[in-house]
Amino acid sequence: MNRASNQIKRNFKYCCFLLILNLNVFAKPLAVIEINNDTKVDRNQVLITVPYLKIADKIGPEFPFKLVDKNTGKELPYQLETLGNSQPQNLLILLSCKANTKLLILINKGVPTAVKALTFGRYVPERLDDFAWENNKIAFRMYGSALETNVGNAFGIDVWAKRTPELVINKWYKNDDYHKDNGDGLDYYGVSKTMGAGDIATYVKDSIGYTNNYKTWKVLDNGPLRTTFELSYLPKNAGNLKYIVVKRISIDAGSQLNKVDVKFAFEGNSKLPIIIGIAKRNGADAILLNKEQNMMGYWEPNSIENGTIGVGCIFLSPAKSMDVKANQLISTFTVSSNQTFAYYTGASWSKAQEISNSMDWFNYLTKFNFQIQHPLLVTIL
Repeated sequence: MNRASNQIKRNFKYCCFLLILNLNVFAKPLAVIEINNDTKVDRNQVLITVPYLKIADKIGPEFPFKLVDKNTGKELPYQLETLGNSQPQNLLILLSCKANTKLLILINKGVPTAVKALTFGRYVPERLDDFAWENNKIAFRMYGSALETNVGNAFGIDVWAKRTPELVINKWYKNDDYHKDNGDGLDYYGVSKTMGAGDIATYVKDSIGYTNNYKTWKVLDNGPLRTTFELSYLPKNAGNLKYIVVKRISIDAGSQLNKVDVKFAFEGNSKLPIIIGIAKRNGADAILLNKEQNMMGYWEPNSIENGTIGVGCIFLSPAKSMDVKANQLISTFTVSSNQTFAYYTGASWSKAQEISNSMDWFNYLTKFNFQIQHPLLVTIL
């Protein structure tokens, strides 16, 4: 009797699942988004960007809405990206897509399931104007102007090594013990007066002109799937040229790398030489300088106690040169005034047990670069 009763319950649950699936799939959607992966590479938990204007006319005033994978009936998490505006600019969708396949995503009426925050960033006034940000893989920080008069002043991008998918910034600052690994990671990356993990600077007559520490900050979006912020700096001179720089940085859920959009503003039509660098350590390390593929990577010497950090950059413009000078890996470029210069930079940690050695890290950078060059194709049906 119990066996028959259990079978009836299982059949009932399965019928309910089929009913929900049919309702999701066959209900008339507000619009359909087709995602086409025409490459031989699987895309796993990537964030795609759909310009909001492409769907706004189709969905009309219907809000909120949910996204459903037509094949599985499963709901997909999304974020409406504003980029600091009052209205959405982009629809960000977190999804996976097998090689040489297409996905059909239904935009249906209904309240979406709440999405767990996988990215976060904030200004940290309690720690000398730090700005810290993270996702479910890694964390970073930049230094504010309050640190410039401090003995421990530093310039570049700092890495916080994580081995938990949970967000840790608030916890680590509150406990004020983040230079020790208490089970979820630590800050042991040394920046000092270098570009750290892929910062940018001017480069006039082979001299690095650090932008110093940021003066003002602005959060444009703060998760749950992408966090974007801007840091602005006081005017500086590069040779005889006075400039102002603004850095826009964004981090996506699941990514080891940040996207950085930088604008140098200065008078005249001349080109400004700039440089992107990674701090180099003494010891047995591994270096990747691939000018043809616009990639620069570094696997630091192993620390018996703390493991190994990998740092890497992918450039969207060809570098004029790549080299190792003054204990930094450097790539050089030139920019015009108010030109947006874009690149990716980020890091990994061996103790997170996903990227364990230099080969893993350089392969990750290569695959990430491939995905930039071959984005998923998005069509609104």
